[in-house]
Amino acid sequence: MGGGAGAGGGVAVAAPPVLMRPLPPRKSAVVPLPPAVLPAAGVAGVVAALVLPVWRPGIGWLLSGIAVVGAVVVADRRARDGQDGTFTWRNAGWAALSLALLSMGAIRASGWLFALCVLGAVVSGSLALVGKRTVHTVLYDVLAVPLEALRAVPWAGRGLGKFTARRDGVARRIALAVLAAAVLVAVFVPLLASADAAFAALVRAMIPDLSVATVARWCLVFVVAASVVAGSCYFLAAPPPRATADRPYRSKYGLEWTVPLCVLVLLFSVFVAVRLVALFGGTEYVLRTSGLTAAEYARGGFWQLCAVTVLTLAIVAAALRWAPDVTRADRLRQRVLLGALSGLSLVLVGSALSRMWTYQEAYGFTVLRLLVEVCELWFGAVFVLVIASLVKLRSTWLPRAAIGTAAAALLTLALLDPERLIADANLDRAAAGKPLDHSYLEGFSTDVVPVVSARLPEPVRTCVLRRILADDTPDGWPAWNLSRSTAREVTLGRCG
Repeated sequence: MGGGAGAGGGVAVAAPPVLMRPLPPRKSAVVPLPPAVLPAAGVAGVVAALVLPVWRPGIGWLLSGIAVVGAVVVADRRARDGQDGTFTWRNAGWAALSLALLSMGAIRASGWLFALCVLGAVVSGSLALVGKRTVHTVLYDVLAVPLEALRAVPWAGRGLGKFTARRDGVARRIALAVLAAAVLVAVFVPLLASADAAFAALVRAMIPDLSVATVARWCLVFVVAASVVAGSCYFLAAPPPRATADRPYRSKYGLEWTVPLCVLVLLFSVFVAVRLVALFGGTEYVLRTSGLTAAEYARGGFWQLCAVTVLTLAIVAAALRWAPDVTRADRLRQRVLLGALSGLSLVLVGSALSRMWTYQEAYGFTVLRLLVEVCELWFGAVFVLVIASLVKLRSTWLPRAAIGTAAAALLTLALLDPERLIADANLDRAAAGKPLDHSYLEGFSTDVVPVVSARLPEPVRTCVLRRILADDTPDGWPAWNLSRSTAREVTLGRCG
């Protein structure tokens, strides 16, 4: 009868099955909500709702970004009540990069370019919030802000419910104060506007027509901006554990890494040798031996070289993470093979860029071709970073360095005005006697207006400019944009 008795004579109680065990409480239910979070989120949401031009680039994007960043910083400082904050110069650098990308909305009018800048600003802003690496993957770190904004909804809702249920009635008093202010504005603004024409013009410029679409847009932007602030504060209130300095699991044997890497190095060396022969033999030698035209030769190899570059970068990243580096021989093997592979990959990057340049000179410059060239340049920069990481064989900093160079490259591209560069290059081709695709120029934004106005002859100049400016509508001050404002000052002649 001792089956149920313990060693001390007691009765052993079996542990409940796993599925029967109580679940741990959700993070949103146990993390306290600092009092400053809801006001900060509300202020940032109101500012963004009033100044963010959702459908076009404008200065309001930068102002909204500043409001969100300021709200997060203030709420975090108030929550810590004088204690040292978590933000460092690295956080500030990522935040400055994010705001710099958003500021392109006040300078460039290109929609596709600014969409990329907004995506880059989201990634940079997430890394500014996260700071040091977490135990999660880099994918979580670069998407922390949107992810935590979704996860913070029940957290903020719980805090809002407690706030409205307070016995002192502060929520009711705030609502009455806001309502009274709204009534006063609704009464006195029309009276003052009817008394003075200048004040009436200012009111019309500041307050848009209150349509259903405008109110819906305000509500949507308010929710998004407030959620971003709440999600950021949610992350800061209970951040995930930081990544440790422990080395990841690595293979004990180097043979399965050495043989493939040696094969790749040998293969790339042969390719580079062939490219050098072609370089010294000249273009005529290449075309004679390949039986292709210059454009066909360039187009036929560029995308393949891009694919080779991406695959090689993935292999190098895997080797840096999992290849053995315990012994001195392991470390020497990594430095030699990965260094040689990265150096040869830089030659492949140069070869791909030369092919694309040849193809563009033959058929013209486009946005897609420029973007893939920028990507190839970024691949080259990443390989340079890989070579730098081989000095100490420490690559934990490499993913963020690669992301930082990508964001910096995007910011540089925006500052260089890519659409204007493309238009200039195509007009140079036209000056050399090659055909010019006017319809392609007409599809650009107002960023190309200065170069088109200065270089195209009449009446083609006016015809192209009219097509570019056809969809231009007046901006309210939140949507002010330097490119569109300058383009409206261009004088037009007669078309046709």
